[in-house]
Amino acid sequence: MHILKKVWLSYLLKCLSNRLISTDALINNLQRMKNKFLLLGIALATLSACKTASSASSMQIANVRTQKNISINNELKNDEEFVKIIEPYKLKLDKEMNQKISHTNTDLTKQGDNSNLGNLLADYTFDGADVWAKKNLQKNVDAALINIGGIRTTIGKGDILLKSVFEVMPFENEVIIVKMKGSDLQGLFDYYAEHQVNNPVSHLYIETNNKQLTKALINGKAINPDQDYYLATSDYLALGGDNMKFFSKGEMIPTGMKLRDLFIDYFKKNSEVVSNTDVRLNFIGKK
Repeated sequence: MHILKKVWLSYLLKCLSNRLISTDALINNLQRMKNKFLLLGIALATLSACKTASSASSMQIANVRTQKNISINNELKNDEEFVKIIEPYKLKLDKEMNQKISHTNTDLTKQGDNSNLGNLLADYTFDGADVWAKKNLQKNVDAALINIGGIRTTIGKGDILLKSVFEVMPFENEVIIVKMKGSDLQGLFDYYAEHQVNNPVSHLYIETNNKQLTKALINGKAINPDQDYYLATSDYLALGGDNMKFFSKGEMIPTGMKLRDLFIDYFKKNSEVVSNTDVRLNFIGKK
């Protein structure tokens, strides 16, 4: 079990150095480590018991005794040895995570069909993917869409810290460009008409009336069914997440860019965030 502790600690330190987990998450992991290894021990004992039970027909079970239950709760003491080991890494990570990367004069939230934070991050997705496509595909990105569920929290008025972006986007999602025929985009518009969901978009305008599509524009223009369109999104959505099955009709082009890294870069490029509140999703008659 001591070896398992070392292995788990090594894994946590690797996550820390690669910024795969936040400081608080790391400390919580360490504080719960004792509990986790106790649970692991129980699990291993259970597996061992199952294996023994499978050959019970050739063995006699004897000396069965009732053991004391141990509650897994906050009353178990922290392992101070592990807390001391992680402390210098925590201080280093705190310093990095608390650095200011931008500023906003207004709260950035995910509320409403055209939230200022949703629009902002959809625009950052579009801009970053467009730069990549121009360089690697010699093509322009036509539009972008992300999912509101992937935006995990809001950003309050004032300084935007590096950790703020990690809190907003804790996932390791990558930017994917999906090449689609204009005729296949009907599935995208039908999706928004049916679900009336506020998944943020950029360079797209979708209007519905009582769940019936009334207008769909890309860059202010009607869809050409014979044209190839390049849409930027996340790997999660491109693979059908949030029931976006319409992407399956397109060709997926990986960029190798992490959404969170892209957001961080664009926050750093803009010392003062100017959020867009223009109407992109117009669900008339939405209940």
